[in-house]
Amino acid sequence: MNLAELGADTAKALEDLLDLARLNPHEIVVVGCSTSEVAGHEIGSASSVESAEAIMAGLLPVICENQVYLAIQCCEHLNRALVVERDCAERYGLEQVTVIPHVTAGGALAAQAMKEFADPVVVECISAHAGMDIGDTLIGMHLKRVAVPVRLEIKKIGAANLTAARTRPKLIGGERAQYPARS
Repeated sequence: MNLAELGADTAKALEDLLDLARLNPHEIVVVGCSTSEVAGHEIGSASSVESAEAIMAGLLPVICENQVYLAIQCCEHLNRALVVERDCAERYGLEQVTVIPHVTAGGALAAQAMKEFADPVVVECISAHAGMDIGDTLIGMHLKRVAVPVRLEIKKIGAANLTAARTRPKLIGGERAQYPARS
């Protein structure tokens, strides 16, 4: 597996998602990732710190450039809690939980986020504005209520399936309701 390619593909996929989702500064992108799936193994069976480092190297510059927040979803062993910057948790009133994700309980990418974020904290839940799911980790619980699938040019990160979504406000009303052009 080419680690430089993992980082480049991740950056490209995130750039494409942000172009399509048109997020405002300080909105949230959630990323779930199975580094086991990235390497072609069953989810949770072969976590890779090296893959997590490469993927994070692809994510962080794009996140910083676009002035959005990154939320990294932990694995099921931590009930899919999320690593975020303290500033994000405070801005959105997110309740902090006490745990330190590591490779075998939280996942390699969450553990990497704990190392690389400026001031990381773990929160139990979030309502993100967009998201990327690398390896079928089921990020839907952390997206705002109306998720809209986004088709990206990149379909896989390593061997892992890549799916993405943006969100939009609910469309309400009946036959007389009018909606903006992009919804």
